[in-house]
Amino acid sequence: SFDANLSKLGYAELSKPSQIDIYPDNFEDKQQVIAILDDYNDRMVASGQDDKKVSYTDFVGTLMKSVTTIVDMISYVLFVAISLVVSSIMIGIITYISVLERKKEIGILRAIGASKGDISRVFNAETIIEGLTAGLIGVGVVALVCIPVNAIVYGLLDVPDIAMLPPVAGAILVAISVFLSFVAGLFPAMAAARKDPVEALRSE
Repeated sequence: SFDANLSKLGYAELSKPSQIDIYPDNFEDKQQVIAILDDYNDRMVASGQDDKKVSYTDFVGTLMKSVTTIVDMISYVLFVAISLVVSSIMIGIITYISVLERKKEIGILRAIGASKGDISRVFNAETIIEGLTAGLIGVGVVALVCIPVNAIVYGLLDVPDIAMLPPVAGAILVAISVFLSFVAGLFPAMAAARKDPVEALRSE
């Protein structure tokens, strides 16, 4: 029939619309439209007429929220990356200073038969131990802090285990700490291995 065909084609009577698209001119007008709709829905709920509530979707708001979430994630990743780079640089500087302060020890080790590889492995071992210790301390502190945080959140919001550090994640973090420390200490270790034993002993 004519009416059935119109219905299949998506025809709608103006007096009985299935949906209405609203296009505000700016964000301020959009917020006003949302405020009006929310106020209307609140009045309908208060009067017990839930069937008259207006369901709406704020496409722009959803898009902006997604963009904000992405920007926040990128900012967080950049912050973490910068922190890791700065930490690695500091580890390298501290290890290099240790090399400069231990010239005599390096000279003695070379004089009694230690090879360049042995000297390099000494400093590499030290940086690995430092990374392992720092990683274990960091993971331990986080695990301890999770206990009072969970207790406070559970007491206030009745939400259990909001902060957790899985063992696998903790092991990965420790491994990352060891790896970054090892990489940061490679150059100072090679610099120590290249020290001439005679010059190292003569410097002190």
